[in-house]
Amino acid sequence: MAPPAPDLQTQELTPELWPALEQLFGRNGACGGCWCMFWRIPEGERYEDVQGPEAKRRFKALVESGEAKGVLAFVDGVPVGWATFGPRRAFPRLDRAPSFKCDDADAVASVPCFFIHRDWRGQGVATVLLAAVEAALRRDGHRTLEAYPVKPPAGGGRISNGSAYTGTLSFFLKRGYALAAERPAGKQRVRKALKPASRKHPRP
Repeated sequence: MAPPAPDLQTQELTPELWPALEQLFGRNGACGGCWCMFWRIPEGERYEDVQGPEAKRRFKALVESGEAKGVLAFVDGVPVGWATFGPRRAFPRLDRAPSFKCDDADAVASVPCFFIHRDWRGQGVATVLLAAVEAALRRDGHRTLEAYPVKPPAGGGRISNGSAYTGTLSFFLKRGYALAAERPAGKQRVRKALKPASRKHPRP
């Protein structure tokens, strides 16, 4: 018999949730000291010179100012997953990647990375996070959401956890995303049109 699905709740990031994010990422930060700064590095800087304590300092400042957007997933009050999102221009490194360039970047929102605690991978956490991201963006009036999942190599080789922080292509295709630009392998660019959030009208 399959184990019961976890009771997952989500909360959008606020400065008050910094301790929960810090708990999830761990002492050294998610994915080798990234602290969710990889796609935010400005032109002229190298990620290798920022990762670690400097990345943490910068990301905390973005969280405290409200500039960093994201969703945390919790089980019984314990943080188990994270996804960041926002206007594509909030992640300038995307425009510097030739395979991710587009002509309408100002009109696009992006969800460029996920982090799921190793004990909770494969249990639907990313699905819940993505749904929460889409709902938040619909509410704020965004109409196009873009992601950058990994396509497995030819022959169906396994994608490592370290490479799948942007999600996998199959994950997004199953959830209504379509390829906007395809490459033989590695990170792809996919998009989904977001329907406007429904507005409930009070009964007369």
